[in-house]
Amino acid sequence: MNSSTSSSSNHRRHLAGLSCFATLLTLLLTVASSHFLPLFDSSPHVVLPPPSTFSFRHTLASALLRWDAFHFGHIARDGYVYEHEWAFFPGAPYVMKFAAAVLDSLSSQGTGDSSAHEARQWENIMLGGLTASLLSVPSTLVLYELTLAHFGSQNIAFLASLLSLLPSSPATLRIAGYTEPFFTFLSYSGMLLCARRRWMLATCCFAAATTFRSNGIFLCGFIAWGLVIDPLISYRKFHLGRALYAVMLCSCAVSFFVYHQYRAYELFCSGQATPAPWCASFPPSIYGYVQAKYWNVGFLRYWTVQQLPNFLLGTPPLALLIAFTLRYTHLAFLPRLFAFFSSTAPERRSAGGTREAGRSPFLTPAIAPHVIHGLVLCLLLLFASHTQIVLRQAASMPLTYWAAAWFLVERPRMGRWWVGWSVVWGAVSCVLWAAFLPPA
Repeated sequence: MNSSTSSSSNHRRHLAGLSCFATLLTLLLTVASSHFLPLFDSSPHVVLPPPSTFSFRHTLASALLRWDAFHFGHIARDGYVYEHEWAFFPGAPYVMKFAAAVLDSLSSQGTGDSSAHEARQWENIMLGGLTASLLSVPSTLVLYELTLAHFGSQNIAFLASLLSLLPSSPATLRIAGYTEPFFTFLSYSGMLLCARRRWMLATCCFAAATTFRSNGIFLCGFIAWGLVIDPLISYRKFHLGRALYAVMLCSCAVSFFVYHQYRAYELFCSGQATPAPWCASFPPSIYGYVQAKYWNVGFLRYWTVQQLPNFLLGTPPLALLIAFTLRYTHLAFLPRLFAFFSSTAPERRSAGGTREAGRSPFLTPAIAPHVIHGLVLCLLLLFASHTQIVLRQAASMPLTYWAAAWFLVERPRMGRWWVGWSVVWGAVSCVLWAAFLPPA
């Protein structure tokens, strides 16, 4: 017991140190690339004009101002002004706004002219987004605890957590004022609380995660699984009270998504002489409307020859996740379902559903909701979204790193390929981010 505790403590210390190192390395590579490489899009220089003398503060803030950071920064500074901004949830902008206010209160600079004041505001907002880097260590440690809870193996937990230090989008996950760092930490935390059956706290985490990303609404599936579906499949037990409790918790978890749509409805639909086109839809949702109008999101809309490079960019994480989910479904999940629909006794159903799991630790029944969640997101990203976004969203799924660990343990050749790709692509993506080149 003492040896096990000591080993776990050593793992946590090593992971904390390595996570700090990975974040610092990502920051240094991104800032250095931003300083020395020309920009493909000069928008950052328009918002943050280069100073006459070198300023580390400006250099750092300018390196973080890319892609969606423009939208988050504008919302943080001026609120929701334009229709398309309603595609972005306010979690990240509010964090950036609060951190910027703290930085502004600590600044000793005077007001200056309006352009200098505006540039300083943007600097503070971008630097405020750096608070995301503070979640790097906690996210890694929560992933370790979550993996330990599901697999019961310190070695697998340590391996999966090490692999999480090589994400497919390090700039957006570790240093930029994006949604991914906050969403990942809150998702991991809620999943861990579900594993520990602390449903109310898990609901709070999932509700908070939904303030950052719309796909947070899918996280309530972990609550429904733990309270209703898993007991039903494993023991054929259905409790109406638990089902109602799950409905209540899931309603709370998705409440902010509903509230965000309601706010937009009040602004664009209620009392307007000419309501927005989406107001007549059922249900009226500005989110789906602006995604389709401004980003051409919809079923198979992204399937064009012009988008082939983006499909290729997203292929490695998609292939990893789909390969693992299909294998798990075939060897572990479907046998449980077949046993459920048969007349086998509960004890035999449980054994039959986990027979293959005894051969591989990566087929444990505990990760079934993660597999379903991962498969649903993969299908959405593949058929009804900008597919390359998987490079960012894969980081918020523990399944990504469990699948990578499976490769290393049971398919070493593929595992080495994955690690090599992660290292090379991670570095390249930081350089592409700094030069304002795709993928976003």
